[in-house]
Amino acid sequence: MPEARTFGSDMAAGMLEEGGEAGAHCAAGDEGAMPSNQASGRAARGDAASELLPIELENVDYAIGGTTVIEGLNLVLAEGPLTVLMGPNGAGKTMLLRLLQGLVAPTSGRITWGGTLLSRQKRVRLGLVFQKPVLLRRSVAANIAFAVGLRGRVRAGEVRAHLAAFDLAALSDRPARGLSGGEQQRLALARALALAPRVLLLDEPTASLDPASTRLIERHVLEAARNGIKIVFVTHDIGQARRLADEVIFLHRGRICEQSPAKHFFERPQSAAARAYLAGEILA
Repeated sequence: MPEARTFGSDMAAGMLEEGGEAGAHCAAGDEGAMPSNQASGRAARGDAASELLPIELENVDYAIGGTTVIEGLNLVLAEGPLTVLMGPNGAGKTMLLRLLQGLVAPTSGRITWGGTLLSRQKRVRLGLVFQKPVLLRRSVAANIAFAVGLRGRVRAGEVRAHLAAFDLAALSDRPARGLSGGEQQRLALARALALAPRVLLLDEPTASLDPASTRLIERHVLEAARNGIKIVFVTHDIGQARRLADEVIFLHRGRICEQSPAKHFFERPQSAAARAYLAGEILA
């Protein structure tokens, strides 16, 4: 996966992070302010002009240099279920997140967010965290303060509450880019939730993290979903998908092979590709 790009002039339009993945074809407040996920849940729903859901893809294709990465995608992401994206390497999962975020435009087809095209007003309600986070060249606390500031006045108590919720309070004055991998990923998620997103896209946010950091991130993701934030979570970890998913979308070679409730997917996968994947087979 290409390295994520840095922020453009601290990008006040939504703290975007970029990544990529290729695929081809499918065979079948002040003191006492609430922690970030609770505050985000309260602010998750906006007015009609900023509403993002449902996100609808109609016959979406995406090609790079003549190679088809995403092909014929028809998908509706609705309010409610925590959606997990699964599939082998090269299936197109990260590229799908980039399309959902509006970082790239489809080669053909149409994507709408809440019935309209993606505006700046909507984009700031669309959060994104990639496996390799891009952090500002500032302190840990300043990264959170910047995100909070995009929503309005920065209150020291609110920043401290966000940090405490992710076990980062003792590191508040440290340079963000000097943190360990797990600490950086916790900060990236805390910062994304501090933006009060309506939709949060996460691309393998716990890959290579220790069990404690993984549990903390999973806990906050589940709480954010309970508080009304639409979560789209990419993972290769079948155990993690079982813990988190309400619904599963399985991609292979740039196509959606199936979309179903998590219980049905894990107990009775409908596509041969999904059955092989869950059985630990390598998909060509």
